[in-house]
Amino acid sequence: MQTGLTIYFVRHGETDWNKVQRYQGQTDVPLNDTGREQAARNGRVLGEVLAQDRSVYDFVASPLERATETMEILRGTMGLGARPFALDDRLREQNFGHWEGLVWGELPVLDPEGLAARQADTWNWLPRGGENYEMVRVRVNAWLEELTRDTVVVSHGNISRAVRGILLGLPPTIVPKLEVPQDKVLRLTGGQAEWL
Repeated sequence: MQTGLTIYFVRHGETDWNKVQRYQGQTDVPLNDTGREQAARNGRVLGEVLAQDRSVYDFVASPLERATETMEILRGTMGLGARPFALDDRLREQNFGHWEGLVWGELPVLDPEGLAARQADTWNWLPRGGENYEMVRVRVNAWLEELTRDTVVVSHGNISRAVRGILLGLPPTIVPKLEVPQDKVLRLTGGQAEWL
């Protein structure tokens, strides 16, 4: 990533799976009405912040439906067309493997060993058929290294954490604990992070 660039990072709006704390990962789940309202709110914020400078920004999203719909709503609220924007597979959410579709509260019964392993070492825990945080960090870092313009990105919670970990130089013990609200815009620039 070139020095001096700014990223406006938006997590996709809420889904019904988010609402019940069901692991989505790379499962394609649509937004719910709350999620659409959150996307519009974030579009209004970006519309005010970017004002006349919108043309100098790249717009890129994860290809998962909840991210692309969020981007379409966000752009529409900003007064831009819903499309075009770029899609990048490296911005997909972490693959939670055998945990996808499970509710957090069910894990002590359904996978007590996996839950204990994740709690002992969240960064390196690897779900069967999935990814750990380090694998996510590698693909997100490859995406960041290719950025050449200020960018508005819509992606996912663990992608937001990985981006901050890389750009802010955070240790692996902190990254999984970072907040990931769906109703705020994260501005990352000059080694600083600010919620809008």
